[in-house]
Amino acid sequence: MSLSLEGIGAVLKSDEDHTEVVRLVPAGPADKAGNIEVADQIISVGQGSTGPLIDVVGWRLDDVVELIRGPKGSTVRLEIIASEKEDDTAKVISIVRNTVKLEEQAAQAKLMTFNENGREYRIGVIDVPTFYIDFKASQQGEKDYRSTTRDVTKLIHQLKKENIDGLVIDLRNNGGGSLQEADTLTGLFIKSGPTVQVKSARRRANVYADNDNAITWDGPMAVVVNRLSASASEIFAGAIQDYGRGVIVGSQTFGKGTVQTLVPLNRGQLKITAAKFYRVSGQSTQHQGVMPDVSFPNLYNTDHIGESALDDAMPWDVIQAASFDAYGQISSLLPELNTRHKDRVEDNIEFDYFRAIAQKGVENASRTHISLNEATRKTEKAADDQWRLGLENSIRTAKGKPPALSLDQLDELIEAEDKAKEELAEQGTSTEEGANDPNRAPAKIEFVEDDAMLEEAGQILLDLIGLSTQIANNTPAESKVAAAILPLSQPTAGAVNPENPDR
Repeated sequence: MSLSLEGIGAVLKSDEDHTEVVRLVPAGPADKAGNIEVADQIISVGQGSTGPLIDVVGWRLDDVVELIRGPKGSTVRLEIIASEKEDDTAKVISIVRNTVKLEEQAAQAKLMTFNENGREYRIGVIDVPTFYIDFKASQQGEKDYRSTTRDVTKLIHQLKKENIDGLVIDLRNNGGGSLQEADTLTGLFIKSGPTVQVKSARRRANVYADNDNAITWDGPMAVVVNRLSASASEIFAGAIQDYGRGVIVGSQTFGKGTVQTLVPLNRGQLKITAAKFYRVSGQSTQHQGVMPDVSFPNLYNTDHIGESALDDAMPWDVIQAASFDAYGQISSLLPELNTRHKDRVEDNIEFDYFRAIAQKGVENASRTHISLNEATRKTEKAADDQWRLGLENSIRTAKGKPPALSLDQLDELIEAEDKAKEELAEQGTSTEEGANDPNRAPAKIEFVEDDAMLEEAGQILLDLIGLSTQIANNTPAESKVAAAILPLSQPTAGAVNPENPDR
C-alpha cells in the first residue's frame, strides 16, 4: 500500500512445482546484483551468508516470497537453475536486500488525440492500478509522502498544461486498497459532499465526506471499469455515477462491498466481516457491483470471477441515501451515447475480437459434460487451439503484424514485440539512483497505444462533450443537463431522497 517493500525486487510466478522469475524491478537489488535473470528458477532459499538452504520446490508462491523478503541490508541466498543452461546444474547466489520502489503500481498519465469536425481534441488518461498511501510517512508528518490522491493531483495539473478537453480515469484491474484514498480521490472531482457510507450491523452508517469545497478537475470525465475493478474502485466509480459527474464505461465490477476486521487469537487470527460499503445513493456495492452506463464486452466469466461467484456471498441491498447534490442527469444522454457506441464498434475488428472471446467464455461456462475419451479430448483441444490461433491472427493481420503458424510461435512473437517495446521505453528512462523520486521533474506524457477499449472510452467522452454542448446551446431548462459535463459552476439538485424521487 506504500508502493515500497524490502526485498530483492523480483516478480515471481509458480511454474508447476518451481518458482520462476518473471521480471526484475529496474534499479532494484536483484537488477543491480546482475546474478539472476528472467526465467531463472529458484529451488532453495537461505538466510544470511551461512544459513541452511531450504528446498522450496513444490511450495506455495506466497511461502517462497515470505522467505525471500526481509529487512533492508540483510542477505538472502538463492539456489537457482539458470534459464540459459541446457542442463539442471544449479548455482547459489547472494543478494543484499534493499527498499524496492513499486513505481509500476503508481498512477500514470497518458494522452489520446481525436479529430472531430476538423478540430483536434485531446483527452487525458490517468491509469490508477491501486489505491495506495504511505501511512507511516503520513503519520510521521513527512511532507512529500506518496498517495494515489497526491499523485493524481499532480498528473491532472500536468494534463491541464497539455490543454486536455476531457479526462478518463482507468480503473480496470484495480482491486482496491485504501478506503481513505477512495474518499479523497473522489473529492478531486466534486466541490464537497459525501463520498461513501460504511455501515455495521445495528449501527447508523458512518458517512465519509469531502469538505474542502475545492475541485481539481471540473471538466468532462469518464471512468473505465471491468470485472476486476473492486472495493475502493467501486466506491469511486459509484460516487462519480451517483453525482452525475461522469460516464462509467466498461463492464460490471467485482461486487466487493464488505469490510473485514482481524481478531487476534492465541494461535493465528480470525477474519470477520464487520461492515458493508454503501454508495451515497444508498445502494450497496456488494454482490452487484457498479453497472456501467455504456457496456463493453465482458472478458471475464462472471460465474467464476466476482463476489457473486462466491458461496454464500452477502446480498445486494439499499439503505437511506446520504444528503448530497448531484451535478446533473447524464442518464438523459445515455440512450444516444449507447447508440453511437454500438454503431461505432459494430464492425470494429478490435471489438469483434473482444466479443468473440466473451462469447467463447459463455459457451465454455454453459458446458455441463466433458468426454473421458482421450481421442475426443485431443480433437476438442486441437479445435480450441485452432480457433484461438485464427482469432489472434485475424487481429494481427488487421494491424499489419505477421501471422503465427502455431500458438507456440504466437507466444514467441508476442514476447519479442513486448521486449522491443520495453527496450524502446527504457531508452528514455533513467535507472540511476533517484530515477523513481516522486519529486523529480515530470517526464513527457506518452500517448496511448494499442488499447481499443481506452480509445473507445475517449470517443464516448467526446460524444458526451458534443451532446452536452448542443443541449447547453438550446433552452435554459435543458442546459441543466450539461452541468455535469461542461466545466462546473454551481451543482444542481440530484435524485438523492428515496422518499421524494423528485429531489
